Amino acid sequence: MSTVIMSSTLRGCEGVKINVEVNISTGLPNFTIVGLASTTVKESKERVRAAIINSGFIFPLGRIVVNLAPADIKKVGSLIDLPIAIGILLESGQIKSDNIEKYIFLGELSLDGTLRKVKGVLPVVINGVNNDINSFIIPQQNCKEGTLVDNADIYPFYTLKQVCEFLINQDMKPAETFGKVINIRKNEVVDYGDVFGQEQAKRALEICAAGNHNLILYGPPGCGKSMLAKRIPTILSDLSEKEYIDVTRIYSSSGLLNSDNPVIYSRPFRSPHHTTTLSRLIGGGSELIPGEVTLAHDGVLFLDELPEFGRERLDALREPLENKNITISRVKGSITYPADFILLAAMNLCPCGKYMNGSESDMCTCTERQRHNYINRISKAVLDRIDMFIFVPNIKFDELKKDNNITSAQMKKKVEGALYMQKSRYKNNNINSNSEMTHKQIINDILKDSSLADFTDTIYSKYNLSTRGIDKILRVARTIADLDQCENVEKKHVIEAVNYRRFIDGEVI
Repeated sequence: MSTVIMSSTLRGCEGVKINVEVNISTGLPNFTIVGLASTTVKESKERVRAAIINSGFIFPLGRIVVNLAPADIKKVGSLIDLPIAIGILLESGQIKSDNIEKYIFLGELSLDGTLRKVKGVLPVVINGVNNDINSFIIPQQNCKEGTLVDNADIYPFYTLKQVCEFLINQDMKPAETFGKVINIRKNEVVDYGDVFGQEQAKRALEICAAGNHNLILYGPPGCGKSMLAKRIPTILSDLSEKEYIDVTRIYSSSGLLNSDNPVIYSRPFRSPHHTTTLSRLIGGGSELIPGEVTLAHDGVLFLDELPEFGRERLDALREPLENKNITISRVKGSITYPADFILLAAMNLCPCGKYMNGSESDMCTCTERQRHNYINRISKAVLDRIDMFIFVPNIKFDELKKDNNITSAQMKKKVEGALYMQKSRYKNNNINSNSEMTHKQIINDILKDSSLADFTDTIYSKYNLSTRGIDKILRVARTIADLDQCENVEKKHVIEAVNYRRFIDGEVI
């Protein structure tokens, strides 16, 4: 008979239950791990051997075979160290436990038997509870993360020896639940009140935050595009309980959680450099790790100097922008990650950056072809998925002296008012924001007024718009109406939305 210990591995952002089967038989000393184990898992043999010996136990002589079942699932990470060690100690008769089958074991072992923090505890616990397994033995450093899940009994330990003593004596109560309702947020150190002028851009960012609309800010260097974009977290709504669990689950599986405050309450704001690789942007690599589009889930992905990312990387954004998820396929399999984010981008208008800078003494030296080629690094297919475009000019000196700037608190209050209207409107639908409205919902909600429908038809014909283009205009118009606390979309809202669809040459797209 072999000893069976329950554990788990990660597949993307999800936990997957596995069994660690340990068998010790007579023969020449040998330690083998089978069952589609990654290099990290195979390396656990030496960690487990040293941890057992340094914890005061005897590493058994003989033929040790560890099978990780089921064999068709790739086992990744170091979180299987602890269950392998416990399985060996049980199989060799050095410890005994009557109810070992009720626990899922997770943890990396150091050579002295200390349990190290592992990534992915939250998705593992969620998966276990969903499969009616409620007891988890994990490293102490992962305790707060594990107790986020309702109906989960978390038993945290510092060392392998402590785990063994608990299994023998059963003399410990589960850890207390970490305070879920306490919103641990960083103090905001930036504010839109610091940005002088640029009222039109602030209005566009308000609409962007209120309706989850994608936005490109374009203009000359130094006009404040990046400064405006980096302040958008100050006006975004707080994450709901479901959202912060989802976001925290993603960061847990990526190993990006803080042990002391392991909950992501604020919406993510990711800003990768334009030299980032394709796999870092959308996810991939040998273990199919999540990329920036997934780390920005339920938040904002900010791409500064948008054309510098290049056509290949920008075109890779088409799938997540359309489907709100990203599927990564490799020889070893495929994984679908969530990727529902607001795309916020900033860009110059030419390689030198001086085009349309308003200066007669420092004018652009690029040719028309150079400007055209620079903008064409962004494909029409990507531009078609952007809801709004806003020109950010250099402001005049007189505006720098004014002290009547709208603050982030004022903007956020308007955004929350618009979000409340959307929540009430869509409470019986499977959507959360105006950007998710289907064409049928647009017709039933916005175009029910015949005069507005006729006006929209005129715009559709005048600018030769695509169906996607007119739908985006009407979704933005719906958000503008919500910000104005209007139940019905009016012509003025549609006109404003049309102006946000004008790109560099003034063409409505």
